[in-house]
Amino acid sequence: MSTELATPAPAPSVTGAGAGQARPYAVRLDHVSKSFGASPRVRQQVLDDIGLTVAPGEFVCLLGASGCGKSTLLNLVAGLDRPTSGEVRVPHGRPALMFQDHALFPWLSAGRNVELALKLAGVPRAERRGRAEELLRLVRLPDAYGKRVHQLSGGMRQRVALARSLAQGSRVLLMDEPFAALDAITRDLLHEELTRVWRERELTVLFVTHNVREAVRLGQRVVLLSSRPGRIAREWDVDIPYPRRIEDSGVTSLAREITGHLHEEIVRHARH
Repeated sequence: MSTELATPAPAPSVTGAGAGQARPYAVRLDHVSKSFGASPRVRQQVLDDIGLTVAPGEFVCLLGASGCGKSTLLNLVAGLDRPTSGEVRVPHGRPALMFQDHALFPWLSAGRNVELALKLAGVPRAERRGRAEELLRLVRLPDAYGKRVHQLSGGMRQRVALARSLAQGSRVLLMDEPFAALDAITRDLLHEELTRVWRERELTVLFVTHNVREAVRLGQRVVLLSSRPGRIAREWDVDIPYPRRIEDSGVTSLAREITGHLHEEIVRHARH
């Protein structure tokens, strides 16, 4: 078993045009499996032989039924856990992670929450406020620096959480259902904001969701995991141009196709 989070590793060679040149990647999982339990009798396999490569600047959405291992996979990429077997490679440092719960410190202002992440990232004290204000402007909260968490709406809190994630300085952003608890209108607005920030900052995003339309609206690629053990069941390249709307015919059509495959996976799992 080997888990690599900081040291670059060679990407697989390519054949045909450009053969012999290493293909860059931001995240790579090679034959990754994960089980929980101390003994074979109680061991539960959550992920099985996952192979996934995410290119620099790519937006990939992970989709699947509850319990299929999406969050476990994200935790492995984040370095919060280790695979039972296989390799997790993130060659350019530890990713930033954003959860469904904003996890802001309520006794700190929005700006101070962002500054704390800057402090942990090694930003000098004299630079933190300016950088925090810049990041809050990036997520369209220019006047939120001094506001406490209870003064912010749910959508505003998630924007602050996004700013705090960006403050970590990583080029890879992992997002675990960050908009699931929000109402439809707020979620729609945050889809637009996330797409804008991703493109402006040229980030690599690995985004976990249960929402098929959300995955199609946001991602350049949608990866469907089967139910336990989680395996990659199918992938779709999303060729719909940005900006996308949740009600766009292309989004609706592809979401309908993916939903059909998701239902098949749920029914298959229920029979076993």
